[in-house]
Amino acid sequence: MALATRPLGSSGLEITRVGFGSWAVGGGGWSFGWGPQDDAESLATMRHAIELGINWIDTAAVYGLGHSEELVGRLLRELPSSRRPFVFTKGGMIWDDSDRMAPLQRVLKPDSIRRECEASLRRLGIERIDLYQFHWPDQTGTRVEDSWAEMARLVEEGKVRAAGVSNFDVSLLDRCEAVRHVDSLQPPFSLINRGAATAEIPWCANHGTGVICYSPMHSGLLTDTFTAERVTALPADDWRRRAPDFQQPNIRRNLRLRDALRSIAARHATSVSAIAIAWTLAWPGVTGAIVGARTPRQVDGWIGAASIALTEQELDEIASAILRTRAGAGAARPGQPAMSRKRAG
Repeated sequence: MALATRPLGSSGLEITRVGFGSWAVGGGGWSFGWGPQDDAESLATMRHAIELGINWIDTAAVYGLGHSEELVGRLLRELPSSRRPFVFTKGGMIWDDSDRMAPLQRVLKPDSIRRECEASLRRLGIERIDLYQFHWPDQTGTRVEDSWAEMARLVEEGKVRAAGVSNFDVSLLDRCEAVRHVDSLQPPFSLINRGAATAEIPWCANHGTGVICYSPMHSGLLTDTFTAERVTALPADDWRRRAPDFQQPNIRRNLRLRDALRSIAARHATSVSAIAIAWTLAWPGVTGAIVGARTPRQVDGWIGAASIALTEQELDEIASAILRTRAGAGAARPGQPAMSRKRAG
């Protein structure tokens, strides 16, 4: 199955509009896990996504504390080279092997970056990472210029093909760009978390930087079957139990917004999830969206987003629903000013 592709900024990578996110594939038993996950199911799910035409997988060293990368590596070894997807991963989050639930440390010291990159290469079983990204801004006092210069060296050495960042604001993007071009930005972006539309996505459009947004279904809230009651049934180690958007009154507003998408989904003969993802892809400057799944059936539920083009009328409908439900914060529609969470009530 062929899916349309777009260039990831000026990196030379042509990627499908949706990519497979392997956060949940890492399993549970760590501070930001999604609860237990069967490895055989994970491999079947990633395999199914590739069979449907997805040509990139996004992972991170910290997902499952190395386990997600190891599973992606297993998948790569079983595929012929002609069918292997691009592999995007992230570093800069350090964990404590003696306490898997301990808080994670955001470290972008040059020597730490290099160690992490080499560890990711080993776990993935590859010689070069297609896109290597800083996961979060540093908390150790390291200058971002020094961190980014080390990333540039990894590219020069052939260990990394393209270099990106995640969760960086415009001030950090400017500082990185002065050292070496930023090939991509990975911001959170969804109908509920719309903040990146105000500054970061426009910055990328103006600098030839690709944007691959994460959590376009807002970690499951913008799916057809999620309920407020389900939160209490989540495993104890599922991070969403502690997240404000999964608590009242936010979850009520968020699910009302989800429900407002049902008529549009019916019009397109697709799922609410696919409409939520298609909305993120409708924003100028967004290259692709990272979408997670734990079963092949979940992939079937959102793969259609790659080919959905929302009409101007539908974008107006969604903007009206955002204002009516008072869910989330940020611009409600391309070309409209941001709505603050305070104004949203």
